[in-house]
Amino acid sequence: MELFTTVVRTLFFYFFITLAYRIMGKREVGQLGIIDLIVSILIAELVAISIENIKDSIFLTILPISVLVVLELILAYISVKSRTFRTIFGGKPSLIIANGKINYREMVKQRYSMDDLLLSLRQKEIRNVEDVEYAFLEPNGKLSIFKYNFFKLKTAYPMPLVVDGSLQLHALKYIHKTKEWLELELKKKNLSIKDVFYAFYKNKKIYIVKKSETLN
Repeated sequence: MELFTTVVRTLFFYFFITLAYRIMGKREVGQLGIIDLIVSILIAELVAISIENIKDSIFLTILPISVLVVLELILAYISVKSRTFRTIFGGKPSLIIANGKINYREMVKQRYSMDDLLLSLRQKEIRNVEDVEYAFLEPNGKLSIFKYNFFKLKTAYPMPLVVDGSLQLHALKYIHKTKEWLELELKKKNLSIKDVFYAFYKNKKIYIVKKSETLN
């Protein structure tokens, strides 16, 4: 009887968790953020405990899982609306390689070793660091790599200056510009930082997407 109950509980939670993840809109494991990963671990632990303790009511597991699903949906909504919240809990990309040169200071800051970097390059079939123009360590731990073109000509990476109306000071510092400079450039277009949804800098030009041009 206990064996039958265990099998039934296992099948029930298989379909229940599948439905829960469909509701949360989960991505592949390698793309999970910190919050997603924590929720996934907690759900797995709750299910494992429930399957082992067949004498406990199944609703003692359904309730906390349902709470986690609702919490995940709320946090996902806040994350979309607030870049500050998204940065605090999800992190932001880090520039690891720029123009074929390794940013060792950023690697130490992110606790990203040379072995990790070389492994990621090998997985992309890249033999030499100098073949990489830009490489970003994403919040999910993956390395996004941009190789040089065939003639190995330098290209300007579009640095995001404003994202969701939020000023990106690290990008301004990278291009050796100031907040005052950006405000002056926007003022020429009768705009302020709050009016901008997305703005990036490339080839000494600023490209702007205004909030009024986006769908609400």
